[in-house]
Amino acid sequence: MISINNLDFYFGGRPIYENANLHIRPKDRVGLLGPNGAGKSTLLRLISGEYTPDGGSIAKSNECTIGFLNQDLLSYQSQESILEVAKQAFAEAIALQNEIDQLLLALESAYSDELVEKLTDKQARFETLGGYTMESQAEEILEGLGFSTEDLQKPLKQFSGGWRMRVMLAKLLLQKPDLLMLDEPTNHLDLPSIQWVENYIQSYEGAVLVVSHDRQFIENVAQIIVEVSNRQLVYYGGNYEFYQKEKVLRREIQQSAYENQQQKIKQTERFIERFRAKATKARQVQSRVKELERLDRIEEIIDENIAVNFRFNFGQPSGKEVIKVEVARKAYGPLTILKNTQATIMRGDKIALIGANGKGKSTLLRVLAGTEPMEGQTQLGYNVRHSFFAQHQLESLKVENDILLELQQAGSGKNDTELRGVLGCFLFKDEEVFKKIKVLSGGEKSRVALAKVLISEANFLLLDEPTNHLDIQSVNILVQALQQYAGTYVIVSHDRHFLSQVANKIWYIENQEIKEYPGTYDEYAYWQKQHAERQKTLVVAKSADIPKKEKPLPPPTLDPAQEKERKKYQKLIEELEKRIATLEQEQKRQEATLADPILYENPDALTQAQDTYVKLNQALETANTEWESLIMALDALEAAQK
Repeated sequence: MISINNLDFYFGGRPIYENANLHIRPKDRVGLLGPNGAGKSTLLRLISGEYTPDGGSIAKSNECTIGFLNQDLLSYQSQESILEVAKQAFAEAIALQNEIDQLLLALESAYSDELVEKLTDKQARFETLGGYTMESQAEEILEGLGFSTEDLQKPLKQFSGGWRMRVMLAKLLLQKPDLLMLDEPTNHLDLPSIQWVENYIQSYEGAVLVVSHDRQFIENVAQIIVEVSNRQLVYYGGNYEFYQKEKVLRREIQQSAYENQQQKIKQTERFIERFRAKATKARQVQSRVKELERLDRIEEIIDENIAVNFRFNFGQPSGKEVIKVEVARKAYGPLTILKNTQATIMRGDKIALIGANGKGKSTLLRVLAGTEPMEGQTQLGYNVRHSFFAQHQLESLKVENDILLELQQAGSGKNDTELRGVLGCFLFKDEEVFKKIKVLSGGEKSRVALAKVLISEANFLLLDEPTNHLDIQSVNILVQALQQYAGTYVIVSHDRHFLSQVANKIWYIENQEIKEYPGTYDEYAYWQKQHAERQKTLVVAKSADIPKKEKPLPPPTLDPAQEKERKKYQKLIEELEKRIATLEQEQKRQEATLADPILYENPDALTQAQDTYVKLNQALETANTEWESLIMALDALEAAQK
């Protein structure tokens, strides 16, 4: 179906692929792996035709259709409802529907056999394209991706970037292309939606090529692994578990071959050196020299399994009780997130805070950090020193600092040798520690910010989505670091493999209360599955007792007070949308200011501009969070009126 032959591609003069080959067959489910910057997303763009190879070819069959989900779609906006946007996948069916409507109208005034035959043909084609079920299909997929029934009629522009990405994923799934290419599809999904996408892909009729750093997701969907390594596409004809075992075996074979070749090279070089000056051996020496020149040299294996081994020193350990939180109420406007709930964290607790988006996970983390106001109180235990990591902190890194200087200014008291050791564990080696923050990728910035948190000597860590932007190798490093950490932490993450390695307790929010499961993530997942099966059995048993014919309850009448409340929400939302638009304009102006090279000649002005930019981002994040909360509250109120 897709045939990549001797592919060469250069980016800014740097080789990304050299003589790479890959064949994707119908119904293949391929997981594309490799470190950040290796060229995974580039390969998807080459296959889609967005990039052109510098050498070799990418061939596909004439009838092959390709659907490509990429991060650029985050910026797509539309006035249409998300249901209509998703239904754009049925472009041919929608066009046919318009033609059918016109034919029906024509038949009312001028009946003819020719028109009837034409109508019959178009109706048959319409049915083949799924036209009669396109709305129900779109609804099913959108709701599977986490949208409520009430959301379906809302304009796409009302949703944040992550939710817009879900709509574009829904549209792509409805198109059912022969090759479905997904670039980091789990980045904007919560756990329930990730599991839904996994189930969908497992039964997908076409081929799938997916890039993801979510190891559990790859394990669940990929039947073939392709690794981008040394500018090649290395094929493994099995799932992720097979890939891990096979890679170890191949590396052992390659390393053995490398060592044997090196031994032969040294013997040949000794012969050349020994007999170079002897005329009687000149022909043999020349033959050996040519032999070395023609030799196809085997590359030495570089150990990718970096072991993290640095100590997390605390000035003093915390007391037995790290923090106690009592929440009377935490709300955004009329939307209540937490109510009449409390929890206590003890020294040594490694807590994973999980659940669907919108439940209040990040809000609770900020409450614990003391950065989010609420009705109630938090009480820190004896000698607790905490450190908070969130994605917005990447923007607070000083762009003109190099990596080493950024850690030096973190105030850990560690010397340069110790800091270089820490950075080495986070994949920054040798001269890389002098790279400027401004040239780093998102994943590299995340590693720097995490390193700053881990050297802070805090004995209580709060980590909000720390694995975002990290590749599998970097996630493994973070796992090792946290396993060695002797303090206490709470982590929000949707990466199930990561959570299974680092948590000894599970928190989740249910009915606006903090709930706790006293075990690992794997134990929690098993318990949750058993609980769901028991609930399903109870529902079936109860439904058997319900009489077959029951009169429907009369619809509730509209409450004037609720209608007044609804209008109040709409006004608040409109005001907030204007504020968000203003903040976004200010943010763009500030980005333009920061892009001016002259600014960097004045350190004071640069610092002030950076501070302003950070504050704008924080204000925009707060406004977007409040906007989403108001939208959810309005949805709940409108649902109650129906």
